Amino acid sequence: MRFGMPWPGPEVAREAEEAGVSAFCASEFADHDAYVTLAEIVAGTRDALVGPAIAYAFSRTPYAHATALRQLHAKAPGRLFLGLGSAAFRINRDWLGVPPERPVARIADTVSAVRAWLHAENGEKVRHTGEFYAIDADVRAPVLGRLDIPVLLAAFNSGMARTAGRVADGVIGHGLFTRSWWNDVVRPAVGTGSGTNARPLEHGWVITAIDDTAPERAVEDARRMIAFYLTVRTYDPFVAHHGWAGPVEQLRAAFRAGDTDGMAKAVTDEMVAAIALCGTTAEARKALAARADALPRDVGYFAPPSFLVGRKRRAAYARSSLALIEALPGRAAAETAAD
Repeated sequence: MRFGMPWPGPEVAREAEEAGVSAFCASEFADHDAYVTLAEIVAGTRDALVGPAIAYAFSRTPYAHATALRQLHAKAPGRLFLGLGSAAFRINRDWLGVPPERPVARIADTVSAVRAWLHAENGEKVRHTGEFYAIDADVRAPVLGRLDIPVLLAAFNSGMARTAGRVADGVIGHGLFTRSWWNDVVRPAVGTGSGTNARPLEHGWVITAIDDTAPERAVEDARRMIAFYLTVRTYDPFVAHHGWAGPVEQLRAAFRAGDTDGMAKAVTDEMVAAIALCGTTAEARKALAARADALPRDVGYFAPPSFLVGRKRRAAYARSSLALIEALPGRAAAETAAD
């Protein structure tokens, strides 16, 4: 598995790449754009795998996704992937002003339309006919040429995971993912969708907060991040699967009341152990060793908590997470084989 991280900025990234981080991803929210960040990542890295994880699929046309990747490919050939996420119902409806209905079918059509642009050859029309997008573009300028950039889908529940297996090259797992959710829900669903012998790619986020001087605060930040994610009802099947309905009801009540401390307190030790790597370096290493089969198989983005955590502390968490690189499951065996 590659050790990756969300883009920590150029200064930390230089240290990280030297330390062995070999993948960086760009996220998206109201204060940062996935492709603007990706351009900064491309400019600030040498050899790392880079891409959005994720870009909001419906905030741009397939054309816009593809042209951004074409321009970035010129600077980072062979290093790009595209991670697309459907975003929450309310984000699509209330933030983006796009139809929120049927996100699974819509994102499947989006992937096909993006690929139509990425696979387009010079001198040929770009064509795609789907339920949501119809493209019939005659681009006379010689600016195309096939790009085989992997497309991954943020797949939390089984329906999206099956779609990822069917139409994409793999999945991007959420920071909430546990051993059971990967093994019992997501991987079987992706396999059902793919129906082939080829193993789909697995990327995924891992909530990581390490601080040897203030481990209690690091654990609290991880709890608060978990709680913030679980305020979204999209994750109710995950909650039911683990039997965590009681704590989640408590944290949602605290969220409605604006009680962020209460949100964190509602997250149990069991939930933290199953989801996050946090505390001291030694504690995080031990947790990492215990979760060898609870991690994405190809790229793990060891991500600092972001909910109510400032930039300086996030940068400190990013630096501290580098202590986990040598402890990655299978790393020693891979290095021995390479020698």
